[in-house]
Amino acid sequence: VAAGEYHTVGLKSDGTVVAFGSNERGQLNVSTWTDIVQVAAGYYHTVGLKSDGTVVAVGRNNVGQCDVGSWKDIMKLYAGPYHTVGVKSDGTVVAVGENWTGQCDVGSWMDIVQAAGGNEYTVGLKSDGTVVAVGRNTLGQGNVGSWKNIVQVDASLDHTVGLKGDGTVLAVGNNRNGQCDVGSWADIVQVVAGEAYTVGLKGDGTVVAVGNNMFGQCDVSSWRGIVQGDAGHFHTVGVKNDGSMVAVGKNDHYQCNVGE
Repeated sequence: VAAGEYHTVGLKSDGTVVAFGSNERGQLNVSTWTDIVQVAAGYYHTVGLKSDGTVVAVGRNNVGQCDVGSWKDIMKLYAGPYHTVGVKSDGTVVAVGENWTGQCDVGSWMDIVQAAGGNEYTVGLKSDGTVVAVGRNTLGQGNVGSWKNIVQVDASLDHTVGLKGDGTVLAVGNNRNGQCDVGSWADIVQVVAGEAYTVGLKGDGTVVAVGNNMFGQCDVSSWRGIVQGDAGHFHTVGVKNDGSMVAVGKNDHYQCNVGE
Protein backbone atom coordinates (compact mmCIF):
# COMPACT_ATOMS: atom_id res chain seq x y z
CA VAL A 1 0.00 0.00 0.00
CA ALA A 2 1.12 3.57 -0.66
CA ALA A 3 -0.41 6.87 0.45
CA GLY A 4 -0.13 10.11 -1.51
CA GLU A 5 -1.40 13.54 -0.60
CA TYR A 6 -5.05 12.84 -1.36
CA HIS A 7 -4.99 9.31 -2.75
CA THR A 8 -4.27 5.74 -1.68
CA VAL A 9 -2.84 2.95 -3.84
CA GLY A 10 -3.05 -0.76 -3.18
CA LEU A 11 -1.03 -3.52 -4.83
CA LYS A 12 -2.94 -6.78 -5.11
CA SER A 13 -1.45 -10.25 -4.89
CA ASP A 14 -2.07 -10.83 -8.61
CA GLY A 15 0.09 -7.85 -9.59
CA THR A 16 -2.78 -5.51 -10.40
CA VAL A 17 -3.34 -2.18 -8.67
CA VAL A 18 -6.32 -0.35 -7.15
CA ALA A 19 -6.49 3.31 -6.14
CA PHE A 20 -8.90 5.58 -4.26
CA GLY A 21 -9.14 9.31 -3.63
CA SER A 22 -8.52 12.37 -5.76
CA ASN A 23 -7.93 11.81 -9.46
CA GLU A 24 -7.39 15.47 -10.26
CA ARG A 25 -4.20 14.74 -12.22
CA GLY A 26 -4.95 11.19 -13.31
CA GLN A 27 -3.03 9.64 -10.42
CA LEU A 28 -5.68 6.92 -10.02
CA ASN A 29 -5.45 5.68 -13.61
CA VAL A 30 -3.80 2.38 -12.71
CA SER A 31 -6.55 -0.08 -13.63
CA THR A 32 -4.64 -1.37 -16.67
CA TRP A 33 -1.40 -2.03 -14.81
CA THR A 34 -0.29 -5.65 -14.55
CA ASP A 35 2.74 -7.54 -13.28
CA ILE A 36 3.42 -4.88 -10.61
CA VAL A 37 5.56 -5.78 -7.59
CA GLN A 38 5.71 -2.42 -5.76
CA VAL A 39 3.85 0.91 -5.81
CA ALA A 40 4.69 4.39 -4.56
CA ALA A 41 2.68 7.60 -4.41
CA GLY A 42 3.70 11.25 -4.58
CA TYR A 43 1.44 14.22 -4.08
CA TYR A 44 -0.26 13.91 -7.47
CA HIS A 45 1.49 10.99 -9.18
CA THR A 46 1.64 7.22 -8.81
CA VAL A 47 4.49 4.94 -9.87
CA GLY A 48 4.65 1.18 -10.20
CA LEU A 49 7.60 -1.19 -10.39
CA LYS A 50 7.15 -4.15 -12.73
CA SER A 51 8.68 -7.58 -12.18
CA ASP A 52 11.10 -7.02 -15.08
CA GLY A 53 12.63 -3.97 -13.37
CA THR A 54 10.91 -1.36 -15.52
CA VAL A 55 8.67 1.39 -14.15
CA VAL A 56 5.29 2.87 -15.10
CA ALA A 57 3.80 6.16 -13.91
CA VAL A 58 0.59 8.17 -14.09
CA GLY A 59 -0.49 11.55 -12.82
CA ARG A 60 0.99 15.00 -12.73
CA ASN A 61 4.24 15.36 -14.65
CA ASN A 62 4.83 19.12 -14.52
CA VAL A 63 8.45 18.73 -13.40
CA GLY A 64 9.19 15.36 -14.99
CA GLN A 65 8.37 13.20 -11.97
CA CYS A 66 6.76 10.60 -14.27
CA ASP A 67 9.63 10.44 -16.78
CA VAL A 68 10.58 6.90 -15.81
CA GLY A 69 9.90 5.11 -19.09
CA SER A 70 13.59 4.51 -19.79
CA TRP A 71 14.42 3.10 -16.36
CA LYS A 72 15.66 -0.48 -16.21
CA ASP A 73 16.99 -2.86 -13.60
CA ILE A 74 15.10 -1.11 -10.79
CA MET A 75 14.89 -3.05 -7.54
CA LYS A 76 12.92 -0.59 -5.35
CA LEU A 77 10.89 2.52 -6.04
CA TYR A 78 10.07 5.63 -3.99
CA ALA A 79 8.13 8.85 -4.55
CA GLY A 80 8.57 12.26 -2.99
CA PRO A 81 5.94 14.95 -3.41
CA TYR A 82 7.26 15.96 -6.83
CA HIS A 83 10.12 13.57 -7.56
CA THR A 84 10.62 9.85 -8.07
CA VAL A 85 13.57 7.75 -6.91
CA GLY A 86 14.64 4.31 -8.06
CA VAL A 87 17.21 2.02 -6.46
CA LYS A 88 18.90 -0.26 -8.99
CA SER A 89 20.01 -3.81 -8.34
CA ASP A 90 23.66 -2.71 -8.39
CA GLY A 91 23.06 -0.28 -5.49
CA THR A 92 23.11 2.88 -7.59
CA VAL A 93 20.20 5.33 -7.64
CA VAL A 94 18.30 7.28 -10.28
CA ALA A 95 15.90 10.17 -9.74
CA VAL A 96 13.66 12.40 -11.84
CA GLY A 97 11.42 15.36 -11.12
CA GLU A 98 11.77 18.52 -9.11
CA ASN A 99 15.41 19.25 -8.30
CA TRP A 100 15.30 22.81 -7.00
CA THR A 101 17.26 21.95 -3.87
CA GLY A 102 19.32 19.08 -5.27
CA GLN A 103 16.98 16.31 -4.15
CA CYS A 104 17.66 14.39 -7.38
CA ASP A 105 21.45 14.65 -7.14
CA VAL A 106 21.91 10.99 -6.29
CA GLY A 107 24.11 9.95 -9.20
CA SER A 108 27.16 9.40 -7.00
CA TRP A 109 25.42 7.20 -4.45
CA MET A 110 26.55 3.58 -4.20
CA ASP A 111 25.65 0.54 -2.11
CA ILE A 112 22.10 1.81 -1.54
CA VAL A 113 19.50 -0.75 -0.47
CA GLN A 114 16.54 1.55 0.24
CA ALA A 115 15.60 5.22 -0.16
CA ALA A 116 12.86 7.70 0.65
CA GLY A 117 11.68 10.94 -0.89
CA GLY A 118 10.81 13.86 1.34
CA ASN A 119 9.70 17.35 0.44
CA GLU A 120 12.65 18.64 -1.63
CA TYR A 121 15.10 16.10 -0.19
CA THR A 122 16.05 12.44 -0.55
CA VAL A 123 17.57 9.98 1.89
CA GLY A 124 19.32 6.73 1.08
CA LEU A 125 20.07 3.72 3.26
CA LYS A 126 23.39 2.04 2.56
CA SER A 127 24.13 -1.65 2.89
CA ASP A 128 26.31 -0.99 5.94
CA GLY A 129 23.39 0.56 7.86
CA THR A 130 24.47 4.17 7.43
CA VAL A 131 22.34 6.88 5.79
CA VAL A 132 23.02 9.63 3.25
CA ALA A 133 20.87 12.62 2.29
CA VAL A 134 20.71 15.32 -0.38
CA GLY A 135 18.47 18.34 -0.85
CA ARG A 136 16.77 20.72 1.53
CA ASN A 137 18.03 20.66 5.12
CA THR A 138 16.56 23.84 6.57
CA LEU A 139 15.21 22.10 9.69
CA GLY A 140 17.86 19.41 10.09
CA GLN A 141 15.89 16.74 8.24
CA GLY A 142 19.08 15.74 6.45
CA ASN A 143 21.21 15.36 9.58
CA VAL A 144 21.53 11.60 9.31
CA GLY A 145 25.29 11.29 8.85
CA SER A 146 25.85 9.85 12.31
CA TRP A 147 23.16 7.18 12.10
CA LYS A 148 24.28 3.55 12.29
CA ASN A 149 22.64 0.12 12.26
CA ILE A 150 19.64 1.43 10.31
CA VAL A 151 17.46 -1.10 8.48
CA GLN A 152 14.73 1.18 7.06
CA VAL A 153 14.19 4.91 6.51
CA ASP A 154 11.33 7.20 5.57
CA ALA A 155 10.95 10.91 4.91
CA SER A 156 8.10 13.39 4.75
CA LEU A 157 7.57 17.15 4.67
CA ASP A 158 10.55 18.08 6.83
CA HIS A 159 11.42 15.18 9.14
CA THR A 160 13.24 11.89 8.62
CA VAL A 161 12.84 8.65 10.56
CA GLY A 162 15.12 5.63 10.76
CA LEU A 163 14.43 2.16 12.10
CA LYS A 164 17.35 0.49 13.83
CA GLY A 165 18.12 -3.21 13.82
CA ASP A 166 17.13 -3.50 17.48
CA GLY A 167 13.60 -2.22 16.83
CA THR A 168 14.15 1.30 18.15
CA VAL A 169 13.62 4.45 16.08
CA LEU A 170 15.55 7.67 15.39
CA ALA A 171 14.12 10.92 14.02
CA VAL A 172 15.51 14.30 12.96
CA GLY A 173 14.03 17.49 11.56
CA ASN A 174 10.96 19.52 12.40
CA ASN A 175 9.47 18.47 15.75
CA ARG A 176 6.89 21.22 16.12
CA ASN A 177 4.08 18.67 16.44
CA GLY A 178 6.08 16.05 18.34
CA GLN A 179 6.59 13.95 15.22
CA CYS A 180 10.14 13.15 16.27
CA ASP A 181 9.24 11.98 19.78
CA VAL A 182 9.94 8.33 19.06
CA GLY A 183 12.75 7.69 21.54
CA SER A 184 10.64 5.40 23.71
CA TRP A 185 9.44 3.16 20.90
CA ALA A 186 10.53 -0.47 20.89
CA ASP A 187 9.83 -3.66 18.90
CA ILE A 188 9.17 -1.62 15.72
CA VAL A 189 9.36 -3.46 12.38
CA GLN A 190 8.35 -0.63 10.02
CA VAL A 191 8.28 3.14 10.38
CA VAL A 192 6.62 5.70 8.11
CA ALA A 193 6.57 9.49 8.10
CA GLY A 194 3.43 11.50 7.42
CA GLU A 195 3.07 15.24 6.86
CA ALA A 196 3.83 16.14 10.50
CA TYR A 197 3.48 12.79 12.22
CA THR A 198 5.20 9.41 12.48
CA VAL A 199 3.71 5.93 12.55
CA GLY A 200 5.39 2.75 13.75
CA LEU A 201 4.32 -0.84 13.13
CA LYS A 202 5.18 -3.18 15.98
CA GLY A 203 6.16 -6.82 15.77
CA ASP A 204 2.86 -7.91 17.28
CA GLY A 205 0.83 -6.20 14.53
CA THR A 206 -0.21 -3.20 16.58
CA VAL A 207 0.56 0.38 15.59
CA VAL A 208 1.79 3.49 17.41
CA ALA A 209 1.81 7.11 16.23
CA VAL A 210 2.97 10.55 17.37
CA GLY A 211 2.59 14.05 16.00
CA ASN A 212 -0.13 16.03 14.29
CA ASN A 213 -3.53 14.40 14.80
CA MET A 214 -5.74 17.18 13.45
CA PHE A 215 -7.77 14.79 11.29
CA GLY A 216 -7.40 11.63 13.38
CA GLN A 217 -4.49 10.33 11.30
CA CYS A 218 -2.81 9.06 14.48
CA ASP A 219 -5.86 7.17 15.76
CA VAL A 220 -4.34 3.76 15.14
CA SER A 221 -4.14 2.35 18.65
CA SER A 222 -7.04 -0.04 18.04
CA TRP A 223 -5.52 -1.58 14.91
CA ARG A 224 -4.56 -5.24 15.10
CA GLY A 225 -3.02 -7.72 12.71
CA ILE A 226 -1.26 -5.06 10.61
CA VAL A 227 1.58 -6.24 8.37
CA GLN A 228 2.40 -3.07 6.40
CA GLY A 229 1.33 0.56 6.24
CA ASP A 230 1.98 4.02 4.89
CA ALA A 231 1.30 7.63 5.81
CA GLY A 232 0.15 10.29 3.39
CA HIS A 233 -0.53 13.99 3.74
CA PHE A 234 -3.08 13.65 6.54
CA HIS A 235 -4.17 10.01 6.37
CA THR A 236 -2.74 6.66 7.46
CA VAL A 237 -3.40 3.30 5.84
CA GLY A 238 -2.65 -0.22 6.98
CA VAL A 239 -2.73 -3.67 5.40
CA LYS A 240 -4.03 -6.49 7.60
CA ASN A 241 -2.75 -10.04 7.60
CA ASP A 242 -5.88 -11.15 5.70
CA GLY A 243 -5.18 -8.73 2.83
CA SER A 244 -7.85 -6.23 3.80
CA MET A 245 -7.11 -2.56 4.51
CA VAL A 246 -7.89 0.01 7.17
CA ALA A 247 -7.46 3.79 7.05
CA VAL A 248 -7.88 6.81 9.31
CA GLY A 249 -7.49 10.55 8.86
CA LYS A 250 -8.61 13.15 6.39
CA ASN A 251 -11.10 11.71 3.92
CA ASP A 252 -12.19 14.74 1.88
CA HIS A 253 -11.32 12.97 -1.38
CA TYR A 254 -12.38 9.50 -0.13
CA GLN A 255 -8.74 8.47 0.22
CA CYS A 256 -9.70 6.43 3.30
CA ASN A 257 -12.47 4.48 1.56
CA VAL A 258 -10.46 1.26 1.41
CA GLY A 259 -12.93 -1.01 3.18
CA GLU A 260 -13.77 -2.92 0.01
